[in-house]
Amino acid sequence: MLIEDDVRLARLIQEYLQQQAMGVSIEHRGDLACQRIISEMPDLVVLDLMLPGLDGLEVCKAVRPQYQGPILMLTARDEDIDQVVGLEIGADDYVTKPVQPRVLLARIRALLRRFPKPASLPVQQENDAYDICHGCFRISISAREAWLDGHMLDLTTTDFDLLWLLASHAGTVLTRDTILDQLRGIDYDGLDRSVDIRISRLRKKLGDDTQRPFRIKTVRGRGYLFAKEAWE
Repeated sequence: MLIEDDVRLARLIQEYLQQQAMGVSIEHRGDLACQRIISEMPDLVVLDLMLPGLDGLEVCKAVRPQYQGPILMLTARDEDIDQVVGLEIGADDYVTKPVQPRVLLARIRALLRRFPKPASLPVQQENDAYDICHGCFRISISAREAWLDGHMLDLTTTDFDLLWLLASHAGTVLTRDTILDQLRGIDYDGLDRSVDIRISRLRKKLGDDTQRPFRIKTVRGRGYLFAKEAWE
């Protein structure tokens, strides 16, 4: 999550990081950032110091008791005292603007390496009975069952785990690396095609068009996306 009041700069940073296969959400106000950080629990927060509503130092101080992920302070001010205070109240790194995009990316990646990934990605639960419901599609993590148009799908354990991962992050592109990491705990080396094979098998069971898939879409050069609107 990027907390930055400069709309143009925020958009430029977002576009650059998205090109590096990172999902980036933006908030422009400090007083709104606190609630969003706690509710969304992003993998990492890039936090500007000078913000309307609440400055970056206050945001960092407010969320630290509940948010354990890395916080990277990003600011045009380079006074040593700001860096010291920021680090003492919970920031993990401090970058002064202007900063080269590659440098910012390197610092972000370094922080992500320092903080271990959670056992699983946060789940977007939308229905108490079925856990997740999108139109004619329902999936229950507790029962480990999925339904389409009222019919229970015949899924293997691997099929279900992959479908749950995709459905619980509907509207978000998941890279092959992310999918493999979540399902097997190993990194994608660029050669492993098992994800593609699993996706193809899952599409057939979901009645998706294998030539022009609209339910589990392929996002060229990035990964796969479970389309929310395809189940109405």
